[in-house]
Amino acid sequence: MKKILILGAGTAGTMMAVKLRRALDESQWQITLVDRDDRHIYQPGLLFIPFGIYTERDLYKPRSRFIPEGVTLTFGELDAIDPEHDLVHLKDGRRLPYDLLIVATGSRIVASETPGLVGEEWRRSVFDFYTPPGALALRESLRSWRGGRLVLNVVDMPIKCPVAPMEFLFLADWYFHTQGIRNDVELVYATPLSGPFTRQRCSDALSDILEAKNIEVEKQFAAASVDNDRKILTSYDGREIPFDMLVTIPMHRGSEAIARSGMGDELDFVPTDKHTLQALDRPNVFVIGDATNLPSSKAGSVAHFQADVLLDNVLRWIGGRELEPAFDGHANCFIETGFGKAVLIDFNYDVEPLPGRFPLPGAGPLTLLAESEANHWGKMAFRWAYWNLLLKGADMSAIGPRMPSAGKWS
Repeated sequence: MKKILILGAGTAGTMMAVKLRRALDESQWQITLVDRDDRHIYQPGLLFIPFGIYTERDLYKPRSRFIPEGVTLTFGELDAIDPEHDLVHLKDGRRLPYDLLIVATGSRIVASETPGLVGEEWRRSVFDFYTPPGALALRESLRSWRGGRLVLNVVDMPIKCPVAPMEFLFLADWYFHTQGIRNDVELVYATPLSGPFTRQRCSDALSDILEAKNIEVEKQFAAASVDNDRKILTSYDGREIPFDMLVTIPMHRGSEAIARSGMGDELDFVPTDKHTLQALDRPNVFVIGDATNLPSSKAGSVAHFQADVLLDNVLRWIGGRELEPAFDGHANCFIETGFGKAVLIDFNYDVEPLPGRFPLPGAGPLTLLAESEANHWGKMAFRWAYWNLLLKGADMSAIGPRMPSAGKWS
């Protein structure tokens, strides 16, 4: 019997296990899914923890709940991949052979790479919210905070969910209004980009919202260090930003196991064909989600769009057929803007976010590149869809892997 090994039982790995089990003969293909524990986290929910919108209980469910019969879920810490011998080594000494490998190891936060970031003020006046401990510590701090200068800084790109930093600021603006202290709070967004977002049209629209909410933007700010005593964030070009509270999006890297395996780039992401999702130098290795080095957003929606493309190409590889270069970089993101509204953007490698209606051309009900209450409720409904549809491999062909052009205008 041949073996498919999937590394990572997060969003991408779970979807692939479900789809492949349905598509392949169980008597011919054994599918094994590996992760460190039985705790699946709904990562988009971390944004809402600091503001008391979600609780920690809303974030977790057992991984095993979503794994279909016929897939072996194995718990263990990855040590390294040996692609020369088609083996994966776990830290407890187990060796897992494979005929085909799917890498879905995600990305990790490495706050320690910025000098002073993890210092005396860490989780006292310096916080992250991309991790559960960071989001919970920030929630406790915000409950008693009475104002001052709150700086949100993105250390470097790429990061998971590139719109989340702005969502945090928009929700902070709303939260401080509800607390009656917005006039006592200065909000600053320090980004390494030349604008709020990577795509110009969307960046322009978000700039207008930031300005309307009186949120200052410090552009092309490449964070170099944090002075804990003076509470100063310094960039490589010498600019200094003082803060009373610093919320950081730390440096992101790929899995340490990828680094130890020598399979990653300088940030430990796996070099991947941007259209087929095959590893560039290993024909029997495919990559999905945040583990790739693709120039697309590291967001759950991207993994969802990649999954159908990857399924087709795995089946093509098994059948000895040419791979289909079908992934176009499709990304779809809700951007919560506070006060019960959100923006929706839809784009790919080549096409900017455009205004229009989604998913039904001309009918919506969601609006693209504009704030609406419907978008907000779409954002809030996504958690249910995530647990009950996406992870279970439901047919969502109405929102397919290729970015739709219908219903949009330039």
